[in-house]
Amino acid sequence: MTSNVTLKGTAAGDFAKQLAGYGLTTAEILYRRPDHRWLLQTYVWQDYDLCPDFPALKGFLAFWQQKIEGALFSVTVAHSRLIKPAEIKVVDGIFRLH
Repeated sequence: MTSNVTLKGTAAGDFAKQLAGYGLTTAEILYRRPDHRWLLQTYVWQDYDLCPDFPALKGFLAFWQQKIEGALFSVTVAHSRLIKPAEIKVVDGIFRLH
């Protein structure tokens, strides 16, 4: 019996994304309230995304502009690569203690 296991949304899936070059991305989105246009409200978005193009964030912002009434005022982005390819090294030996 075989099963296809999806890794999306799991810790293993997030780790696989990090190995593929994705990094944790946080965006602070300021938008105008539709009922009180003079009032700004904050929304924080966070996901794994590719720097510097940020395709997931751009997709979310496109969705926002099409489906949500609150007009975007500003977007501030922070990105941190949790695992870099340089941090993973091949070990060609075994070291024993005791």
